[in-house]
Amino acid sequence: MASRSGQKIKLFHIVDILREYSDDAHPINATEICEKLAALGITAERKAIYSDIECLINYGYDIIKTHTPKNGFFLGEREFELPEIYLLADAVKTAKFISPKKSRKLVSKLENMLSVYNRTEKKYGVYIDNNVKTKNEDIFYSIDTICEALRAKKQIYFKYGIRALSSDRRIVTEYKTHTVTPFAMTWQDDHYYLICNKDKYDNLMHLRIDRMKSVALTDIPARPINEIMPGIDSFDVGDYTKRLFGMFSGDMMEVELICSKKILERITDRFGEDIFIRNVTDETFTFSQKVAVSVALVTFITNYGKDIKVKSPEILKQMVKDRAKEILEIYE
Repeated sequence: MASRSGQKIKLFHIVDILREYSDDAHPINATEICEKLAALGITAERKAIYSDIECLINYGYDIIKTHTPKNGFFLGEREFELPEIYLLADAVKTAKFISPKKSRKLVSKLENMLSVYNRTEKKYGVYIDNNVKTKNEDIFYSIDTICEALRAKKQIYFKYGIRALSSDRRIVTEYKTHTVTPFAMTWQDDHYYLICNKDKYDNLMHLRIDRMKSVALTDIPARPINEIMPGIDSFDVGDYTKRLFGMFSGDMMEVELICSKKILERITDRFGEDIFIRNVTDETFTFSQKVAVSVALVTFITNYGKDIKVKSPEILKQMVKDRAKEILEIYE
């Protein structure tokens, strides 16, 4: 009886066997597939395996017959190719907003998409540094609730943690409650942020999702984006974030910078290759870009010392001068 019922799901098991035990360097033949099925309590004849594989190919599975390094079959195209699995697994391992426990679980799921042979080779991968990972295990529930709020156009309520020093010199986390309208989530500067608005302010705020706890959906309607950003009917997260520095908000202004040619690579990495270059000399180039003028932008400019000079606006020039004076004063 077990064998007869097993016949109904035999094709599914053959796909699993090919996914688990075959790749282009390790084909599996019909006899070996029969042995794997027998271990699952399913009887199968070698000749029937060829018919089953033909059926799976007709359905759309990329099963390839080969004679090297031996006669057999392997699963060609998978949901993810080997380099894609490596890329995704390493991104999960190094993402600070994913806890160590969740990172290991996600990486394990990704590696289970590989054959046993590739899985063994992957074990040497990127080390997970627990010290830089969030300890917030609720982040995926938070993301799910935020997505639900975006779909339902509702506000959310949550507790937000900020680190502080206690009287006995310990680092503690203090929580405050917030109710906000969510507009988008974005991964910037190795952290996952929620871009949102509080009703009493006419601006956008950026909150790290790994610092949010007890996220809950409310019945309060979301605030329309055109109330906060007049003239804008829909929020373009890509256009918005590319003008920010370190997820610090600020007034959007046309900024003109004179830069040394030796930092061109780093400038294009940060601003893109479509920057509007105005003047070029033997040693410098000048370009302009509309960005948020903030303390993070000032930090970016001062980090390059004499290799970046602000040409305009005046308010940014003064901010850089003030920062330089502050740094000089602590050493005098």
